Amino acid sequence: MHKRVGIHPKDELRLEDLLDRVKTHERFKDVGGIGAFIGVTRSSSADGEPVSHLELEAYEGKAEEAMASIADDIASRSGIVDVHIHHVVGKLEQGELIMAVLVAGRSRKDVFPALIEAVERTKSTVPIWKKEFLTSGESYWVGENDRTAKPEKD
Repeated sequence: MHKRVGIHPKDELRLEDLLDRVKTHERFKDVGGIGAFIGVTRSSSADGEPVSHLELEAYEGKAEEAMASIADDIASRSGIVDVHIHHVVGKLEQGELIMAVLVAGRSRKDVFPALIEAVERTKSTVPIWKKEFLTSGESYWVGENDRTAKPEKD
């Protein structure tokens, strides 16, 4: 069985590998479409300030557990065949891959809503933290909608 979720160093997550994994699913013959969200680093913060790079950290075991729960929930729905959720940690420069979510299903009408939900649930519930480093030298942990301190890990 292949791994449907994961936390990876930046150079160990390859989109081609994820797509190949989806194609090996025992029910791939039922797939009519695969939707993908590919998250990459931006060159500016939410406030429009220039960003030099990001650093991402995860509570790896809990993060993978949470991603697996999301993937299992969405994959159990009618019309959905497979869900993969993967996230990168470490230092990332502009344009580098941060996150990849793939949803395979019977049709685009099944896939697109499931893909959006998988991305939103991952971003809002999985213990992964992003620190932005501005070109000005300032750095801060990013909250969902504002600059907040990274939560303490257990």
